[in-house]
Amino acid sequence: MKKIIILGLLFYVSIGYSQDNTILRVALAHLNDYNIEASEQVLKELKASQEKELILWNINVLKNGFSGKEISKVNYESNFARVLGNFKEAQILLSKDIPQDSLAYIILRNNLLYTKSINDTLLINFSSKKIIEYLYFSNRQQRQLINDYVKNYKQYANTKSDKATVLFYEINLYAVKHKTPRIEEFKDALKIAQNSSNIYIQAKLNQYIGIHFGYFLKQNDSSKVYTNRAIKLLEKFKGSYIDKEIFGLVGNLAQDYLEEGNNKKALQLFKTIERKTLPSNSYIKKAKLYRSISNTYKGLKVYDSALFYADLEKVQLKDLNEYKKAIALNETEEKYQNEKLRADNLEIETKRLQSEKESEQNRDIAFGLAGSLALGSIIAFLIFKNTKRKQRLAEQEKALESQKLATVLKDQELTAIDAMIEGQEKERQRIANDLHDDLGGLMATVKLHFNALKDKDSPELFDKTNSLIEEAYQKVRSVAHAKNSGVIAKQGLLKSVRNMADKISVSNKIKIEVLDYGLDNRLENSLELTLFRVIQELVTNVIKHAEASEVTIHLTNHEDSINIMVEDNGKGFNPSQITKTNAGMGISSIDKRVEHLDGKLTIESKKNKGTTVIIDIPL
Repeated sequence: MKKIIILGLLFYVSIGYSQDNTILRVALAHLNDYNIEASEQVLKELKASQEKELILWNINVLKNGFSGKEISKVNYESNFARVLGNFKEAQILLSKDIPQDSLAYIILRNNLLYTKSINDTLLINFSSKKIIEYLYFSNRQQRQLINDYVKNYKQYANTKSDKATVLFYEINLYAVKHKTPRIEEFKDALKIAQNSSNIYIQAKLNQYIGIHFGYFLKQNDSSKVYTNRAIKLLEKFKGSYIDKEIFGLVGNLAQDYLEEGNNKKALQLFKTIERKTLPSNSYIKKAKLYRSISNTYKGLKVYDSALFYADLEKVQLKDLNEYKKAIALNETEEKYQNEKLRADNLEIETKRLQSEKESEQNRDIAFGLAGSLALGSIIAFLIFKNTKRKQRLAEQEKALESQKLATVLKDQELTAIDAMIEGQEKERQRIANDLHDDLGGLMATVKLHFNALKDKDSPELFDKTNSLIEEAYQKVRSVAHAKNSGVIAKQGLLKSVRNMADKISVSNKIKIEVLDYGLDNRLENSLELTLFRVIQELVTNVIKHAEASEVTIHLTNHEDSINIMVEDNGKGFNPSQITKTNAGMGISSIDKRVEHLDGKLTIESKKNKGTTVIIDIPL
């Protein structure tokens, strides 16, 4: 370690930095690799300064967590201090009881743009890594923004630590998008990381290799090996941020033991992480932990403890709901204040222009009285100026009207979509009732009358015709139940989808399998209804067009989003032929529903290779 520090010092001195600035940059480089002790050791050689104070603040945060104090505005004396100061401001905004995510993201983004403007590779790498970590681990709703930042980071990555970190994000983003394991690629990245001093990225790579073995391949033994390696590496660090990392790793390890039926070992691990310090708003993590401990106690038949932890889970979920309400209220207030500020500014600007116009008119009179010789030229000049002022006023008023019109059109569009969904639901129910009550009753009556023919001389014709009528009757009932099933019967999304799959599998000679993860609790009723109709439309498309024999429906709750994936082994098609103007196969209806929910629709298909439709809906 001392050799690395000395080489770093010689390098920076050789390119002309002052000694103090060189030491600061070496300390930041160590901090960027989470080598806290090395960074602290280097800083001991420096006298007090803004830069030293900011690096020590970062080190203290990693060790002890955020203090949550408000930041005071500071005039930073150097580019180095400005970049670290902006990061400090963003982190404090994120550490609030109700995080100000939007403002923090803007600060992190502008910080990166500033480092690129001064072309400082070390600060670019520091800023890139911080905004990537924020998007990947803290704000999954904005994860689609991360790819551009990873590409930027890769462009400036010049150490083995940086290159291994870039590979970690590239591989994992690809695996998440395509739902496929990338274990060998992770292992190659781990070899690069092991030749660097960044123990933290080595731990993360071991962690995700273990996750891929367990989640994708269901190989619990291999998963436990790599998870234990990650835990041992992280235990070399100290600090509250490590407690949060180890919390998740040990929890995964305990789940592996729980799946194997080793409840005692699982309980031992769960109780270990119960004592870990987590941020105050970690309601979901704590709720999952208490649920897991409760289930483990049930497996051990210790029912009083199981009930106790079940109650703790309910408390966390209740606190989570209150927390979400507070966040929603805060976001609403922020939007209101921003809109009010924008409207106030527009009104002020309009009044200012009107005041200028009145002042100029008064001056026009004074100029006219002052001298008749210059009257013509002055009048022409003032007419020109007044015309410009009027144009600016008209533009301001037009912008205000355009803004109001856009709001009205958006509201009308959302209302139209809601009406379309409600109308479709009523129409489906009406058709189902008509089929069941009218046509179903008619077919039953025909069957009763036909039974009177049983004593006739043609039993073979009777049996054949009777079989056909029975089949028609069952199909009518199947259609009626399928069209009227689902969320309408208040069974919940998962049960409704399973019922639909069972009935369609029987009546259409197609095998439909439903796989779920994380759907233990009901979603909001209108959301369940829309999701059910989307799945119903997708399955109908498969039956009508795909000529498939097998269909798999995946339903996954990612806490902050719902993922729906429908796969079939049918004949497939060319997705590029589908456009919004010529969608076909009900895609237009599905796309509108998904767009209404701010979701994303992805279609992957090849001829004779089947089709996969992926839908992500934020919660």
